[in-house]
Amino acid sequence: MNRVWSVLGRILIAAVACVAVVYIADDFSVHRRMARRTKTDPLETTQVRTLYAVPRKDGKAELDFGDPETQTCVHSLFPHLGYDPCWYTKRQNQQPTIILALP
Repeated sequence: MNRVWSVLGRILIAAVACVAVVYIADDFSVHRRMARRTKTDPLETTQVRTLYAVPRKDGKAELDFGDPETQTCVHSLFPHLGYDPCWYTKRQNQQPTIILALP
């Protein structure tokens, strides 16, 4: 049983080390591209329009659009420089925000 925990501990350490290496490489890539910036690399400004799902009394939901907002994102796998990754921002833009009605 001790041997199993030892192997699992080593696997966990290796997995954490791999994630750390990928994060550091991603951060290095973002900072390197910041030094040689082009128009949209590595930062991009996108228009985000919030979609609200408001429940009606008949049990269906009414979809309402909020005001468009400008949001800056970074082209990377992980968040850097205080910005979310663009792949995450674009995916979140397509999901509605559900508003619960209070009785």
